[in-house]
Amino acid sequence: MRVFFITGFYHRYFSHRTFQTTRVFQAVMALLGTLGIQKGPLWWAGHHRFHHRHSDEEQDVHSPLKGGFWWAHIGWLLAYNRDDTRWEEVKDLVRFPELRWLDRWYFGSTLLYAGGTIALGFWLERAFPATGVTWLQVFVWCFLLSTVMLLHTTYLINSGAHMWGSRRFPTKDTSRNNLLLALITLGEGWHNNHHRYPGSERNGFFWWEVDVTHYLLTMLSWTGLIWDLRRPPAHVYDEGARPV
Repeated sequence: MRVFFITGFYHRYFSHRTFQTTRVFQAVMALLGTLGIQKGPLWWAGHHRFHHRHSDEEQDVHSPLKGGFWWAHIGWLLAYNRDDTRWEEVKDLVRFPELRWLDRWYFGSTLLYAGGTIALGFWLERAFPATGVTWLQVFVWCFLLSTVMLLHTTYLINSGAHMWGSRRFPTKDTSRNNLLLALITLGEGWHNNHHRYPGSERNGFFWWEVDVTHYLLTMLSWTGLIWDLRRPPAHVYDEGARPV
């Protein structure tokens, strides 16, 4: 679920505002997104919006054109101090004090989540000793390994989705559509689609393009918590039907 909190909330809502919600649920989405250990919602959205503004240009710090796969994947995070939030990119979000607070104290939820896995492990260890489950096993599997997998899932879009796959749209960048990446990242792998029309709630523009994030957001809309899920306009679909 933490992958969805990043793809559905940090990316498709805070970065691109592809659907609407209430202020209360907006705060809930921000809180859940912080569990992904990718800083706060304003930091994430600000840097991502900047990426779209300068995708694969000189200013784009995680373009594979700068230094290849590993640079785009994780090298840029290690080489630069990227702690500053790009406030100029998130003027529509800065006005909410609860989002500014979560952006500053984002790591608190991570500590609570990590502590929760340890507490669960101790309980399982004592309640069901016959299983042989230890608190350390629960912590490693439910927090450490899942976090590593989550981070690399996000990193693959910065790297692999700009290197491997097909191009339906002649965008100015190197974005690609990749089925395998789409399956791994809950639909983010339809990256060329996304760069052609980032304002769409769905990255899989066509029914055969698996987009789990879109499916989950659609189900969430049935509850009334979110609404007005934006779709690509007809002319974008027309472009996609023509060969590049």
